[in-house]
Amino acid sequence: MVVLTTQKPTDKFVLTQNSETKQHNRNIAAMVQLCSVSKTYTNGCHALVNINLEVKKGEFLFLTGPSGSGKSTLLKLLYGDELPTQGDVIVNESNVTALRGDRLSFFRRRIGVVFQDYKLIPRRTVAENVSVVLKAQGYTRKEIQRRLEPSLKLVGLYSKADCFPEHLSGGEQQRVGIARAIVGTPPIILADEPTGNLDPENSWQVIQMFQKLNSFGVTVIVTTHDEQLVRRCNHPVAQIQDGRLSRKS
Repeated sequence: MVVLTTQKPTDKFVLTQNSETKQHNRNIAAMVQLCSVSKTYTNGCHALVNINLEVKKGEFLFLTGPSGSGKSTLLKLLYGDELPTQGDVIVNESNVTALRGDRLSFFRRRIGVVFQDYKLIPRRTVAENVSVVLKAQGYTRKEIQRRLEPSLKLVGLYSKADCFPEHLSGGEQQRVGIARAIVGTPPIILADEPTGNLDPENSWQVIQMFQKLNSFGVTVIVTTHDEQLVRRCNHPVAQIQDGRLSRKS
């Protein structure tokens, strides 16, 4: 169950923090815990305001909201690309706000991230784009091959392992991004507007892949502004509006 807390304990969807979910306490059943998290940039812009969020291990959460509402900022906090101005960010029992250097690099190896703009290397094949993560982590060629094949088969691109990104459709490029995110078998996938550049059919195929991963026990958090796509699925939804988090009715 996804737990959201706000400063309004009378709201019907609110579960106020008890002794097990207070700030600085780690719930081992949770994959993600944000405790009184705010993010203010140097120009005074309040990207996130007093966010409290808990996502259990093995859950699927849609995070919705208009452009500029703070969705991407929240995801960046989860994989340590940005730090909060205040509050604690706990992911897979690690306090991300306290990680630096090699510890942060090691933590990120256990997070699968999927981007809207794919971020593929143009002059690398599909197989090379997926395996580059494992090579950077020092895996042997044999182990890379062992992990590569099932990852490409899962996203339906095994037959295109030797193709370059320019020869793929947008939907196929996004599937390469998904394969790259999962090849290291992370326990959590963070997807930032993964269907933003895709047509409805490809968007649905991408969401189905995330649902399949979720059925294997992977925690999935997807940001999107596609309300039709969200309504088509039966997953919890949280909304960010002007940096504040709430449960959608």
